[in-house]
Amino acid sequence: MTSTTSTPGFKLGLVPQIMLGILCGALLASWSAEAGQAVAILGALFVKALKAIAPILVFILVASSIANRKIDGQAKMKPVLVLYLTGTFLAALTAVAASFLFPTTLNLAAAAEAVTPPEGIAQVLKTVLFQVVDNPINALLTGNFIGVLAWAIGLGLGLHHANKTTKQVFTDVSHGISMLVTFIIKLAPIGIFGLVAETVATTGFAGLASYGQLLLVLVGSMLFIALLVNPLLVFITTRKNPYPLVLTCLRESGIPAFFTRSSAANIPVNMMLAEKLKLDEDTYSVSIPLGATINMAGAAITITVLTLAAVHTLGIQVDFATAMLLSVVAAVCACGASGVAGGSLLLIPLACGLFGISSDVAMQVVAIGFIIGVVQDSCETALNSSTDVVFTAAVCQRHSA
Repeated sequence: MTSTTSTPGFKLGLVPQIMLGILCGALLASWSAEAGQAVAILGALFVKALKAIAPILVFILVASSIANRKIDGQAKMKPVLVLYLTGTFLAALTAVAASFLFPTTLNLAAAAEAVTPPEGIAQVLKTVLFQVVDNPINALLTGNFIGVLAWAIGLGLGLHHANKTTKQVFTDVSHGISMLVTFIIKLAPIGIFGLVAETVATTGFAGLASYGQLLLVLVGSMLFIALLVNPLLVFITTRKNPYPLVLTCLRESGIPAFFTRSSAANIPVNMMLAEKLKLDEDTYSVSIPLGATINMAGAAITITVLTLAAVHTLGIQVDFATAMLLSVVAAVCACGASGVAGGSLLLIPLACGLFGISSDVAMQVVAIGFIIGVVQDSCETALNSSTDVVFTAAVCQRHSA
């Protein structure tokens, strides 16, 4: 007689699938660079899909959340913002300390990239203000999350007193968009397989050897923030063991962000993680996209370390007051950094201006940043993106306790 009892099939979780994709991509590119480049389209399609859905997700989710619910979550935004800004400033201070403990010099012979950095902090702040009042359609098309958030909040407030049918429409659309996001994220192992294969095939790591100390200072500072400073801030906020939360966010948000190298592209991943952690939707629907724009601890580290590397190379003496000023400038600049790959590098000339370093020299430092970007920008984005969820979850847990 045949048994009717069936054994559940073995199901591999998303993170193990991603790790398998990383391994397969690296092996394929190591075996054949041509094959690695051939599958690069899979990674490009995955990142493109994430970037395409992210602005719509943020707009609909925020508008629906505010229109359908009491805005209790907004009361939690102040402590989240405090954590964002505190974390970014402490990251800049950490980078200053690391740069003085392990002074690094550069070979300023690299060709500068044909990019135009901002001329000053005033220009950065002006750009942010103009992003707030950007045309809503243009904000959606260009992935301007400051503008998307502003218009979504405005529309949500306007619809807060609308009839139930109108509110239900937004709720249904929000659920539909969330289903699309779920489908795209399930494709992450395939997308990351393509991204890893392309990176190993085209860049490799041999060219990074001459920048070993610089990378150690950068990555070491980021690990210090991720594994010591962030847990300390979470503990102060929640009075609980912070590491289960921190390690979960690094695993489920940091790993995808490491390979997409875009905080904006990782917003859907963070939204799904926040939902999985059962956080307050009114809070995370605003704090996650906002964090992708202003919570930039990794960017603050990059700006500070590369600027001080240029300072050490040129033999410029730096006193404590100037170092503190650099920390403030780096934190402010980081908040204006773009949520796309390499966005923080264009703000290095601004910080270099504090020390009278010419634009030509500063742009050579930017060029070096692009050379090491395969590691630097990946680690930076992983820290930035995972920290968005860490701080949001810490505040939500404190309020739910």
